[in-house]
Amino acid sequence: MDTTTLAAFLAVDLLLVFTPGADWAYAISAGLRGRSVVPAVTGLIAGHAAYALVAVAGLAVIVASSPAALTALTVAGAGYLLWLGWGVLRQPAAPAAAGESSDASRLQVLLKGFGISGLNPKALLLYFSLFPQFIDPATGWPVAAQTGLLSTVHLTACAVVYLAVGILARTVLSTRPSAARIVTRISGAMMIAIGALLLVESLAR
Repeated sequence: MDTTTLAAFLAVDLLLVFTPGADWAYAISAGLRGRSVVPAVTGLIAGHAAYALVAVAGLAVIVASSPAALTALTVAGAGYLLWLGWGVLRQPAAPAAAGESSDASRLQVLLKGFGISGLNPKALLLYFSLFPQFIDPATGWPVAAQTGLLSTVHLTACAVVYLAVGILARTVLSTRPSAARIVTRISGAMMIAIGALLLVESLAR
């Protein structure tokens, strides 16, 4: 795989990673809870890594070639996104008071992050629609190797961006409870809007 193709993928990938959505909302929420954002981000990355393993195994090509399977996955992700967005709107994250700790354990935080990114329609779009456009069997690289390289680039970008989002949420919004609630409500509304759009488009196919 040449550097031009890799650079083009990175540019498109960063546009997707920098687009606020369910992952961003969860990273922001983790930053406002007064605990380390690492378990939350680790869970988010684990969800994307699961897609990476599926893609490397070649199942992404199979799913992408099956409209019914891709539609079913997209509908499931859209539904989960709607549910998460509604939960954020009902109970927006607020900065934790000094000494206050969350009831959720690190493992629970990690597992929730895994579920959020594992059913994130944006991840579906990336692995099942975007990846095949940058993979060329004629380059001499095995398809699995190319997929693995693209996945590594994506996972690294996600880790850096989500950690930054969580840390910035803690440092910038921790002393501004009203601003924190506004940001999380906007994130929740965006999740609902994106989920509804994906659901309508999937069912209209």
